[in-house]
Amino acid sequence: MLGNGTSARLRGAAGVTAGALLAVLSAAGSAFAGGPGDGDTGGAVTLRWQSCPQSAQKGFECAVAKVPLDHADPSGRAINLAVIRHRATGPGQREGALFFNPGGPGGPGTLGLPELYAKFPAALKNRFDIVSWDPRGVGQSTAVHCFDSAAEAAAWQSKVPPFPVGAAEQRAYAAAYADLAERCERRDPELLRHVSTADTARDLDLLRGAVGEERLRYWGISYGTLLGATYANLFPDRVGRLVVDGNVDPQGWVNGGQGGGAGLNTFLRLGSHFGSAETLGQFLERCGRTPVSRCAFSAGSPAQTRAKYDTLLARLAGRPVGAWTYARTVKEVRGGLYTVHPGWTRTAETLQSLWRGRAPAEPAEAPGPASYPGFEQSIAVMCAESPNPASPTAYPGLEQRAVRQAGALARWWVWANEPCTSWRARAAAPYTGPWNRATAHPVLVVNALYDPSTPYRAGQAMASELAGARLLTLEGHGHTTLDNPSACVKDHVVRYVLNGALPPKGARCAQDVPPFKTAWVPSSQTTPPQPETAGGAVAAPPAPWRLPQPALVPVGAAWTGGAPPPTDDGPLRTWPPAWRTTRHG
Repeated sequence: MLGNGTSARLRGAAGVTAGALLAVLSAAGSAFAGGPGDGDTGGAVTLRWQSCPQSAQKGFECAVAKVPLDHADPSGRAINLAVIRHRATGPGQREGALFFNPGGPGGPGTLGLPELYAKFPAALKNRFDIVSWDPRGVGQSTAVHCFDSAAEAAAWQSKVPPFPVGAAEQRAYAAAYADLAERCERRDPELLRHVSTADTARDLDLLRGAVGEERLRYWGISYGTLLGATYANLFPDRVGRLVVDGNVDPQGWVNGGQGGGAGLNTFLRLGSHFGSAETLGQFLERCGRTPVSRCAFSAGSPAQTRAKYDTLLARLAGRPVGAWTYARTVKEVRGGLYTVHPGWTRTAETLQSLWRGRAPAEPAEAPGPASYPGFEQSIAVMCAESPNPASPTAYPGLEQRAVRQAGALARWWVWANEPCTSWRARAAAPYTGPWNRATAHPVLVVNALYDPSTPYRAGQAMASELAGARLLTLEGHGHTTLDNPSACVKDHVVRYVLNGALPPKGARCAQDVPPFKTAWVPSSQTTPPQPETAGGAVAAPPAPWRLPQPALVPVGAAWTGGAPPPTDDGPLRTWPPAWRTTRHG
């Protein structure tokens, strides 16, 4: 969900060949008529498909939908939605359309679907057109743009650290985001009040009608799970097959969540800091039990590897390695945990380079004109509808609390919501519940045990809040099962989408390839790592992020539909539940 590695890549690429894409969308045309009534979107959207212009979108078709900015005022201002699809690939097998949202908020589907299309089960690609779109406010749709150009936006962003370190940086950070809020408010205040999840859910219902579907088939990951839950409760009679994967707790997003949370920012309410901490604990544990041929950062044992990591962060806090500051390293580690392959291997390589005092190789710049970063687009959605402390002075205390609970990665999760302190726009018509309306078909909830953004506890919360939903557990790691594949999960999803068959209660699946099961291949600019000597090992300090594993649901349930967990994982155990939940995605 929030801040996931995939979403970051998608937002970063959102402006590539924007002019060409907009030209195609304009040529494709659209029409909108009608409007909502009694909570219904009503209306109609016409999509005229043409081949997409970007090389990364080869084989996909693009169109544009025109929808009302305010669904309560369908005759007022209209906005554009950029839509993309891949036609069903099985000759004579097409059964309809399956919608996909790649997360965020702020993830453009026109880029996310091409990037993740190969990971969809073949049986679904054979039978369904896979359809996605850039939600309102995002990407190539009518978007929140608070700067005149990509260069201006990038220059502003380059001056703001991932999170502030120390009082002076905290003041500068708050001032920078106050400036951003003012810029955004001046440019299009009306749009800022109509980019809520509920607005997007109503758009999705119009798109469902535009492709001729009576009921919605949908796979939403990360923040897309919140969108799916919102749709299910706004339009319960139109729910066909909804898969929500890597879940946001809806109650935590809109208010205090199941466990309370007065005075907490969104991501602490959601428990994303606990999710990152638990997943980092797994990363260091498994790396330490792995030879350096598979994990470059291994120090020979879990304890020594944990100590090595803590020592590296302490060193970077006092002495950056080139452009790699303490804050940047924490940010990159957090993001690197999202996709196990190749993210964990690359993160280990990055840490090892820093350990040896060498700045990791920077990614090559994409050819062509600079893309518009779009970092303000996720802020626009989140700050308009999810409550956060209103004063910048609250965040240092929240940071101290979160770090005591979950370690250094928590700093990012705290300060990611500080921009909301200056954000004036509030969603005109947000959806805040109820979340348990009876749907035409039950929803399938999927979550990994160790998700660094949308932890397992959030999946449990989603399954309990939605009426009649079923939870499928991945005994694995990473943010969303679509991006961290499991053949077992795919089999269950295919049966559900095709036939409505839910997994058995308590069903669990194994990940196809556990972390560090393949050999580490160093980049051309990295010296192969050497094992740390026993004499150089540092005693492991207390680690506040080493939290108990989450409770499994139900306790003692048998494995179904997949291979058993790897033998080196040890027996399944049940611990007192640790509150971990989600950050977008």
